Order: sequence, then C-alpha cells, then structure tokens
Amino acid sequence: MAVGHDLSTNAEAPACPYCGAAMKKWSAPQTPFGGSTTWTSEFLYVCFNDECAYFVNGWDWMWNNYHRYVSYRHTLDPFTGKTSPIPVSSYGSLKEGIIEE
Repeated sequence: MAVGHDLSTNAEAPACPYCGAAMKKWSAPQTPFGGSTTWTSEFLYVCFNDECAYFVNGWDWMWNNYHRYVSYRHTLDPFTGKTSPIPVSSYGSLKEGIIEE
C-alpha cells in the first residue's frame, strides 16, 4: 500500500494547528463507534489540550448547530496525513487511549 505522509516514525509529535500544543499518540480502536473505520493506522495523533480553541469552541458550535452537548478534538492520521475531528462527550473522553512514550 502506498503511503503519502508516513509520520508514524517521527521522533517528535506534530503540533496542533489550532493551539500549537504537541499532539499525543492515541490508540485507535478499529471499531470505535460500533462500525468499521477508514483509519489506516494503529494510532492517531490527537490534540488533548483542554484549552485548545478547536475543542473549547466545539461545545457551542455543536449545541448551536445540532443541539447536542458534545465537542470534538483535532486528529491527524500519521500514515495518510489527513486530519479530521473526532467527537467527544466530555473532557475525559478518549484519554484512556493515550499512548505514553
């Protein structure tokens, strides 16, 4: 399989483009929401900065647009270079999957 942006072996974690904090490796389950995923990696980089504007502003944005009290965190797939939001229902959501190095 051809890989466009293999960041999986970088010594340094990428910085979140919204807050500049170092993103953390997160163990990506293959079926996190009860279905299949398109993630090509065993882990994703996720911004877990609770003061990140992307995360902080997501609560209001999701409420104002969908009437749901959830937010999202910025993610990066290290093998494809693609970024996307990942939904969270609390400040602690997904943190149990952080891969400490």
